[in-house]
Amino acid sequence: MTSKILHSFLDENITELKDRGLYNEIDPVEGANGPIINIDNKKLINLSSNNYLGLVTDDRLKKVAKEAVDSYGVGAGAVRTINGTLDLHIELEEKLADFKGTEAVISYQSGFNCNMAAISAVMDKNDAILSDALNHASIIDGCRLSKAKIIPFEHSDMDDLRQKAKEAVDSGNYNKIMVITDGVFSMDGDIAKLPEIVEIAEEFDLISYVDDAHGSGVLGKGAGTVKHFGLQDKVDFQMGTLSKAIGVIGGYVAGKANLIDWLKVRSRPFLFSTAVSPADAAASTKAIELLLESTELNERLWENANYLKSGLEKLGFDIGKSETPITPCIIGDEKETQAFSKRLYEEGVYAKSIVFPTVPKGTGRVRNMPTAAHTKEMLDTTISVYKKVGKEMGII
Repeated sequence: MTSKILHSFLDENITELKDRGLYNEIDPVEGANGPIINIDNKKLINLSSNNYLGLVTDDRLKKVAKEAVDSYGVGAGAVRTINGTLDLHIELEEKLADFKGTEAVISYQSGFNCNMAAISAVMDKNDAILSDALNHASIIDGCRLSKAKIIPFEHSDMDDLRQKAKEAVDSGNYNKIMVITDGVFSMDGDIAKLPEIVEIAEEFDLISYVDDAHGSGVLGKGAGTVKHFGLQDKVDFQMGTLSKAIGVIGGYVAGKANLIDWLKVRSRPFLFSTAVSPADAAASTKAIELLLESTELNERLWENANYLKSGLEKLGFDIGKSETPITPCIIGDEKETQAFSKRLYEEGVYAKSIVFPTVPKGTGRVRNMPTAAHTKEMLDTTISVYKKVGKEMGII
């Protein structure tokens, strides 16, 4: 017999989420997650994936992934520290170090795992972490896991960061202090003020950590936010994913060789979870090689992003202050946001609604993620649909 208390708790709370417009419906995609997707046998222009460069369906990546399966099998077979480290993993990490301009790299099973692993491997209950108020959930969870004192600072407010850094240092209560930020903030598309953050980190001898999940492949001609500002030698931790612009799955931390050595012997997901598959490692390496060889995909991404942004802004939509391809259309009310997303779907555009708790209450938005794989025709159709639905609902 299962718990009546549990079922009562679940039923009541799921009903409440639905009533408040906060329940998230999951739409299984039938086939590849490309610029056009199929859901319930309906073709849709896809503006909800993180597939910035269109590499998810790139034939060059598929080819090496298939070859890796034939040569190595479908799995790594063990954790990295026993015998799950394949030469493919070493090749990937060396290529990533070249890409990020650092001494070394350690790769993990996901970007979320990176933050859970790396923060807690270095910080503990005797330390403090200065964390941007809008940092990603994985950063928040990684900070909590470390048991360090978490000191949030107002989003991208450098005066607040400097004051709180000074207070933390002057208190004498902490052995180490870290400042941690997203490179690109995924809900609004704004970029962290890394030059100022690094300046404050140097002033107060803070450990610097940048989560560049949405910056890698996008900024710095593809190399990321840190390289965009030319700060490769001044940021201690560069974290990135292989599941967004790179198009595969996994994550990594780039930095000095001694940092990477430490993470290999002390970060728990590396020690206790099986490595990414041979196909994933090979495909990720190929993607990095393509970005090192050419900026063509990166340039196409920005061209498409600027085109879509301009079109939506001219229609009168509130697209916030995004500095990257991430293009939110901020609606506000949660139920209206979900209704707007549903109407877009009915008209052939898949742009998922984002509501609380992912964003603050009253700031619901439909987030658009244009990619290098979209055509101008797709974007023109999208803009036309936005115009129709926006006028119909009185949003513009």
